[in-house]
Amino acid sequence: MSNTYTQCYVHIVFAVKGRHTNGSQIRVGKKWKEDLQKYMTSVIQANHHKLLAINCMPDHTHIFIGYHLAQPIPLLVKKIKESTTKWITQNRLSYNPFSWQDGYGAFTYSRSQISNVANYIENQEEHHKKITFKDEYLKILKDFNVDYNPKYLFEFNDD
Repeated sequence: MSNTYTQCYVHIVFAVKGRHTNGSQIRVGKKWKEDLQKYMTSVIQANHHKLLAINCMPDHTHIFIGYHLAQPIPLLVKKIKESTTKWITQNRLSYNPFSWQDGYGAFTYSRSQISNVANYIENQEEHHKKITFKDEYLKILKDFNVDYNPKYLFEFNDD
């Protein structure tokens, strides 16, 4: 009897809603960040994906996973956003009402790129000393040749 084998690695990016209008963003304290990342990891693992890297910035999040094909990416992102919104609100990780923006980016990588992508995500704090989230996200879209309408991009801090 034969079996099915897959190997897919996906980098997911999504952003906090209203962070430039009402100041809604995730608190940046180390403990809060660690707790949120642990909680997100539990959601990802409960949905049968393998977390490879995660970094929650105050205004956006990067997640890199070994993707289990039985669950559509939109459903996974919806579950992560819904459960973390509740968790962030319950734990008062935002000074204002919290929610994630609609939409997300999802980008696939090969096995040979795992280390580079994980490193990139783990070093977001240093990375954003040199480049804004908007410029970073636009670069990712350009690198992947994604045809996009600027009208439907995230709301960025510098807009």
